[in-house]
Amino acid sequence: MRWKSSVVAVLAGLSLSAYPSTRLPACDADSGGISLPAGFCAVVVADQVGAPRHLAIAPNGDVFVALENRRGGPGGILALRDTTGDGRADVEAHFGTAGGTGVALAAGALYFATKSTVLRYAMHPGQLTPIGEPQVIARDLPSDGNHTAKNLALSSDGKTLFVNFGSATNSCQVVDRTLQSPGRDPCPELAYRSGIWRFDAAKANQTGASATRYATGIRNAVGLTVAPDGQVWATQHGRDQLGQNWPKFFNDSQNAEKPSEELLQVNAEDDFGWPYCYHDLALGHLVLAPEYGGDGKQVGRCAQKKEPAVSFPGHWAPDGLTFYAGTQFPERYRGGAFVAFHGSWNRAPLPQAGYRVVFVPFKDGKPLGETTYETFADGFWHENGAGPQHRPVGVAVGPDGSLYITDDAAGRIWRVMYRGR
Repeated sequence: MRWKSSVVAVLAGLSLSAYPSTRLPACDADSGGISLPAGFCAVVVADQVGAPRHLAIAPNGDVFVALENRRGGPGGILALRDTTGDGRADVEAHFGTAGGTGVALAAGALYFATKSTVLRYAMHPGQLTPIGEPQVIARDLPSDGNHTAKNLALSSDGKTLFVNFGSATNSCQVVDRTLQSPGRDPCPELAYRSGIWRFDAAKANQTGASATRYATGIRNAVGLTVAPDGQVWATQHGRDQLGQNWPKFFNDSQNAEKPSEELLQVNAEDDFGWPYCYHDLALGHLVLAPEYGGDGKQVGRCAQKKEPAVSFPGHWAPDGLTFYAGTQFPERYRGGAFVAFHGSWNRAPLPQAGYRVVFVPFKDGKPLGETTYETFADGFWHENGAGPQHRPVGVAVGPDGSLYITDDAAGRIWRVMYRGR
C-alpha cells in the first residue's frame, strides 16, 4: 500500500482543527500484517515512506514523523493528515533534509533532532508546515562512533528538553569490541555522553558543554519519555559481545541471552552503571562487567548503581517508549507503558528475536513487577532475504487514544485501535 500524495501541493498548508469524523475508522482486514490482542485491530496510515523513526501526534490528529535518511530515503520531518476519516493519510507535507530520530511537540513548536543538532520549528496549531526557518536549540552534539541517535522528551511544562547522548563504544574498552581488551577506568565518555542531558527548551545555540547532565551510566536510551505524572523514563540498550570478547566467562548461549534490555525510571543524578556494570536477567541484578574485573557473578561497585525498573531479554533493542494516557483502550492499559523493540542482530546461535511492541502494566506510577510485561503487537518479523521486513521503532498515543507504531525497515506506520470483543 502506498500513501496518497496527489493532493499534497493543494492541501499541505491548510489548517484543520479536527478530523472530519470522531468515529474510529475501519481496520485493514489483516491489520497491516501484524497480530494484536483480541478486540484490537490496525489500519496502515502510510506506507513506504522511507525510514520513519520516532513520531508525535498533534491534538487534531496530525502525525509528525522523524525520518532517517537511509537507503536513499528522505530525512527531515514527514507530516501526515487524514481528511476523509478512513484512517489513511491522504495529505502529506515534508520539511527539513537532515535525517534524525527525535521529535517532540509543544504548544506552538515542534522539536527535531539530527545526530548533532536539535532544531525548534515554530508551528501554528492545526498546520502541517512550520513558520519560517528553524531555530537551533542545541548544536555540536557528540556524533562520532556508535549510538548517534538523539531522541527527545519534553517536560510536562514544556520548559525542559531531555536528550539522549548514546555511548560512542560498546563497553568503553581500550580497543573497542576487541577480545579481552580492558575497560578504560574511569571511562572518559561519561563526562560528555552515555547519559541523558537537560536543555532549556526555549534557549538558542546551547551545546552539550553548556547543558546539564541529568543522568549517567546509560549506554543508549533510544526510548525516552516523560510520563503523565512528570516522571522521566527511558529504555537502555544493553551491551554486546560478552561471549565474543570474553569467551573464558561466557559461552555462545549466554552471549545470546545476556545482558538484559532495561526500562529505567530516571531521576536527576541517577547512575545506571554503564560501562562498569550490566544487568543479568537470570540473576535479577547488576553485575560487574568483565572489562572491569567481573566474571559474570561479581557485583562489586555495581551495588552502588541504580537497578532497572523492568528487565527484558537480551539484544531485543528497545527503541520506542510511550505511556498510555488515553481512554479508548480497556482500563488495564491506562497508565501503563508501551515499548517498541527494533529486534536483535547478535543473538546467534539462537534465533534473532525482539521485533515487537510490548505492554508494561503499571499501578500507582510503578511497574507491576521487574519482569512483568506482555507482547502487545507481533508479526513484524518476516525475513525477505535481505533482513527483517518490518522493524518497529516509534510509538505514540493519539488524541483519540489510538496507538501509532512506526517501522523503519519497510517505511510503514500503523494506527492501532480497540474495537471491542
